[in-house]
Amino acid sequence: MTSPAVDSIATMHSRMGGHILVDQLSAQGVKHVFCVPGESYLAVLDGLYDADIEVTVCRQEGGAAMMADAHGKLTGQPGICMVTRGPGASNALAGIHIASQDSTPLILFVGQIERGMREREAFQEMDYRAVFGSQAKWVTEIDQVERIPEIISRAFHVATSGRPGPVVIALPEDMLVEYADVPDAPRYEAVDAAPTSAQMETLSQWLAKASKPIAILGGSRWSQEAVDDFAAFAEAMQLPVAVQFRRQMLFPTTHPCFIGDVGLGGNPALMEYIRDADLVLLIGGRMSEIASQSYTLFDIPVPKQTLVHVQADANELNRVYRANLAINVSPVSFTRALGQLNVPADAPSWSGELKRMRESYQHWADPRKITHPGALQMGQVMSHLASVLPSDAIMCNGAGNFATWLHRFHPFTRFGTQLAPTSGSMGYGLPAAVGAKRIHPDKTVVCFAGDGCFMMHGQEFATAVQYNLPIVVVILDNGMYGTIRMHQERHYPGRVSATTLHNPDFAAYAQAFGGHGERVESTEQFAPAFERALASGKPAILHCLIDPETITPTTTLQKIRQQAMQQQK
Repeated sequence: MTSPAVDSIATMHSRMGGHILVDQLSAQGVKHVFCVPGESYLAVLDGLYDADIEVTVCRQEGGAAMMADAHGKLTGQPGICMVTRGPGASNALAGIHIASQDSTPLILFVGQIERGMREREAFQEMDYRAVFGSQAKWVTEIDQVERIPEIISRAFHVATSGRPGPVVIALPEDMLVEYADVPDAPRYEAVDAAPTSAQMETLSQWLAKASKPIAILGGSRWSQEAVDDFAAFAEAMQLPVAVQFRRQMLFPTTHPCFIGDVGLGGNPALMEYIRDADLVLLIGGRMSEIASQSYTLFDIPVPKQTLVHVQADANELNRVYRANLAINVSPVSFTRALGQLNVPADAPSWSGELKRMRESYQHWADPRKITHPGALQMGQVMSHLASVLPSDAIMCNGAGNFATWLHRFHPFTRFGTQLAPTSGSMGYGLPAAVGAKRIHPDKTVVCFAGDGCFMMHGQEFATAVQYNLPIVVVILDNGMYGTIRMHQERHYPGRVSATTLHNPDFAAYAQAFGGHGERVESTEQFAPAFERALASGKPAILHCLIDPETITPTTTLQKIRQQAMQQQK
């Protein structure tokens, strides 16, 4: 059906710019768009009316961008976000920063003023190249309607090739209502290469000579097949394997070769092992500040460990750490080539080290050994969740000390089951859960959030209700910005400032939106409340009251304060 907006001068073959743009998204395989509508891109919204693309209308642009990021993480295909100009674009920047640091493919379309009004500081005018230039892989503006297919095709290639990341495209309002007769661009295909036989032979020789090796997995451009291939290789080689910060889904935590994650509050025994390793196989990741323990695990620029770095982006190789062997391919391509390596018939010399580190990890990650102040014991909560959740449940979180319970104690076993910002962005968990459930309505989706974290994007609970997305949000409420309070007590003991929060009744909050809500104050209350939340068939919030002293699984605020005061004497 012809839109009322179609001008009478349009020919049978010409299309309005906003419709051409939507047709390009369809041609590139897009099935979901996350947006907050705006008058600056009404022509695109009109194009979506007839498209076979699901549109999720969000309550704030930051949440929309985070949902698109979740899509990119789960699928490897660019998440699509649309926002209006000025304030809308500003709000979306939080999600762009996440996609940038997390290496997530994402394309943000931003409405823009008419071309003839530029540089007059027109209504909501922004220079998007200047605003997003340091956070996106590419920022551009479509000045000619005829170039829409070309630029969108390029955007998909840029967002997915090399080290994935966000692309920002500004859409002048007047350009979107012009007409052109242009063909659609063919579907994109991410650029990749294969490791050379010489590189794989060198790796094979170094593994044969190693006495204390380790593989560390991170980054993006993984798939379930790549995860399975590497797990099989590690088992055949009896190779110790760790994952970078918030990348637990890259290797099954139940695998006999898994020895832990390299992130915040990690197992000290694992950090010591990495420092003493003689061969490090770093696949996909960058070993940036958090994973590298503030750049202390490897010497810079030349690590004392023999370093084999596998990275899809040539610009990341030798950027911080000078690799002994730099392999410029994606994790998918590299794991596919592992079949070239010879597997030794005898047990490797490091088999004893693997056994020791596996036992250390199992002890470290056993929630049953954890007790802390308060009636609600999170160790038992985590044990219960591990026993009842399906292996493909998608676990989401934002940032805060509360996330330690999930990262340290949940048994991730499959790819595509973790949504967590390595950028440390608060507020991410709820939008990510909404985005995940929108993409995979058949899967169980659980969001962990702190009280401060949840309120950053709590309004997206309304989005979950609007689209009937029965996610379960577990809010751990300690009445403070806990991570900041922990650092405050460590550096300025007893001088509490700007970290206390007065929170609403989150169970009532859920009910007010039309969801299911319950208050959980003790361990015994959690399991039946969680079961009722799942059975409700509604978006649900479990408002879990945590003793404020329980700042981490292993220490309290009082202990941190006392230690800091003793050090100051």
